[in-house]
Amino acid sequence: MGQENKRIRKPELGVITSLTADNDPFTHVAQFGLFTCHLCNWDPNVWTKKRAEEIKQLSCDSGVRIAAVWAGYSGPKVWNFLEGPTTLGLVPPKYRKTRVKELQRAAEFAAMVGAPAIITHAGFIPETPSDRLYAPTIEALRKIAETCLNVGVDFWFETGQETPITLLRTIEDIGLNNLGINLDTANCILYGKANPVDSLDVFGKYVKNLHAKDGFYPTSGRPELAKEAPIGKGKVDWVALFAKLKKLRFLGDVIIEREISGPQQAKDIRKAVRFLQEVIDKTYS
Repeated sequence: MGQENKRIRKPELGVITSLTADNDPFTHVAQFGLFTCHLCNWDPNVWTKKRAEEIKQLSCDSGVRIAAVWAGYSGPKVWNFLEGPTTLGLVPPKYRKTRVKELQRAAEFAAMVGAPAIITHAGFIPETPSDRLYAPTIEALRKIAETCLNVGVDFWFETGQETPITLLRTIEDIGLNNLGINLDTANCILYGKANPVDSLDVFGKYVKNLHAKDGFYPTSGRPELAKEAPIGKGKVDWVALFAKLKKLRFLGDVIIEREISGPQQAKDIRKAVRFLQEVIDKTYS
């Protein structure tokens, strides 16, 4: 009897898709021939039992797996270096209590649709643990993670607004076993916080998923973030990244994100699928 061919396990490609009150989010995924996604939503009013039942059925019908729910929150959100620290995530005291409750609802929604985790930006977590904002932020994040634990899902941090060592410290200080990282490869660069390949030396064991995205480092401290780029055209070293991920035995989902709209977005995503699949196939062969 000949030896059976064993299927080599490797990361699966997917794409981010928007969840609204009444759309079919999986049609966006299907157009690229992909079968997994992150559901992204910024309106907590969408996270109802009725909508969860609809989404679960649509997922089943389409054959598209939900790799995670990307959960936003209410209040102002300014994606730059100047106003970002006072508007984003759980760090700003003014919005913290409301956002904790909203993200707890997101955890319940994720459990209802069968997603393994919620993902969000925690904000500009203070680099110094003695900063007056650090401890309350940790406590807020712990409350959300505890709710996630209670309903059977994980809580994953999306990288970008904090340095790798700060994120590692945050996970250690929260101290729960359902925490992980969604490594956004471009965000590390766009915010000038890290090289995504080197960041794996710090927190690699916690990386559960990727947002595959590319871009350039900032050349000015104010006010806007640096420029995103099509995958393969920016500063991410994809070959080195996946080589290191393989050493870490990473088999999570690689979710493509292209933060533009219109026909060019679809063109760039299709190119990214081909580019990344080739790198993954060579690395995991």
